[in-house]
Amino acid sequence: MDPPSVNLVASTSNPNGSLPPKDEAHTRDSFFKSVQWSADGTTLFTSSFSNRICTFVLPETLLEPRQSPLELTAHSTLALPEPTSAIAPCPYFALEHPSTQTLLTASTDHPIQLHHAFPPSPAQPPSPPSSSSSSDDNDETTPPPPPPQTQPPPLASFRLIKHETEAYLPIASLLWPAPGTHFIAGTTNRIALFDVSRPDALSSEPLLSIATIPSTRHLAKGGGVGMRGTVSALAAQPVVSNGGGGESGVWGLLAAGTWTRNLGVYDLVRSGECVATWSVAGAAREARVGGRGVMQTVWSPCGRYLVVNERASTGLLVYDLRGTHRLLGTLEGRDGTTNQRLSCDVFPGSEGAGGFEVWAGTKTGDVLVWEGVGNQEGAVERSWDWKAHGSAVGATAMHTSGSVVATCSGAWAFVDGDEDDSSDSSDSSDESGSEASSARQSSSKPRIVIEETSLKVWSLGPSSPSLAERENAEGVDTKT
Repeated sequence: MDPPSVNLVASTSNPNGSLPPKDEAHTRDSFFKSVQWSADGTTLFTSSFSNRICTFVLPETLLEPRQSPLELTAHSTLALPEPTSAIAPCPYFALEHPSTQTLLTASTDHPIQLHHAFPPSPAQPPSPPSSSSSSDDNDETTPPPPPPQTQPPPLASFRLIKHETEAYLPIASLLWPAPGTHFIAGTTNRIALFDVSRPDALSSEPLLSIATIPSTRHLAKGGGVGMRGTVSALAAQPVVSNGGGGESGVWGLLAAGTWTRNLGVYDLVRSGECVATWSVAGAAREARVGGRGVMQTVWSPCGRYLVVNERASTGLLVYDLRGTHRLLGTLEGRDGTTNQRLSCDVFPGSEGAGGFEVWAGTKTGDVLVWEGVGNQEGAVERSWDWKAHGSAVGATAMHTSGSVVATCSGAWAFVDGDEDDSSDSSDSSDESGSEASSARQSSSKPRIVIEETSLKVWSLGPSSPSLAERENAEGVDTKT
């Protein structure tokens, strides 16, 4: 089967959104870290290194033919106080219902917060009077600076603290599954289930707290039992109806992964009963794909298989969880040898190929697609790929229609100071020899730069016909 045609329909290279950039290094040198679709498929949520969450509402004319791709503009921007490792949009988000337009964020040293995706803009201060209307005033008098723009407070907050010190536990993963009445947070040796309708104002504790190891006081951290480490990945199993489609608002088991390369399957319906735990280190070693910790777990659309995405890995592990946690195969050929999060996505397979599809980016800017995953065991090579960006693809997100995919990119790169403009140093005079020498020494230190960062939306069309097919359609005899 020929791969589909991939066309760029919209993009932007501004990860800071609508808020003015601050005079800070982490804001000037920012890049996109992740992108997610809203539940209704109308909106994109991005997070950036500058601690900002941007919301992009895509136009209805997105797929209409045009001369050049659309330039995306953030409809709202949320500035977080500290870095965040996880955001979770509302699972019943609808553009026509403002009450559903919310998202959860987990920032360092802060409680989990519920924000409006489109917060009202702060009131603009009145403009100062013009100089012509105040000619009698002192010319040296300047108007007072405008007050700083402030964001509205969060709609609600949910605390997860360590009782011994009352410090906020670091949230490494968030999951807000349908129907949206509860959400799940992962932290060190613990998984917490919260009721969205009971924030801190009504309840100071999560609805359910699951320790992933028997005891944190044991010298062996649980004596080798359970799943030790920070829970860095969470995924809810879709429940498939007899018709073959997932039931709306229903999910089954919870798959969790840790930075210590452990996996665990939990049944939250049965008060957090642990179904199974195991390590992926042995399977990754046999497959020779490497890995430094689970950063993402993804269930297949049918709910039978689990895709495990690790940091610094050259492949994705696929487990068959029907009764056992047997390694089914490895999706090879993906250059993900970086500690940066490079998230992937899945989509139901076509009727001809069967199985399901896995879409994942690489640290070199390519997007790889594996088709028919689940139909074969062992090493599986990619079906097709395309060059999407000029740097690491931090996230690949499929639209529910299957005809649109969103990708974002950005990464740090180290450059030597000697690569700067050499003409400036050659034009310096001999009188400032010592100063020039010290300046060259300081400039010779490696610098961190952002070579490329962008958010792109691609349309997937029918595969381009081959030369023989085009000639046959035109009535040309290809045999002569």
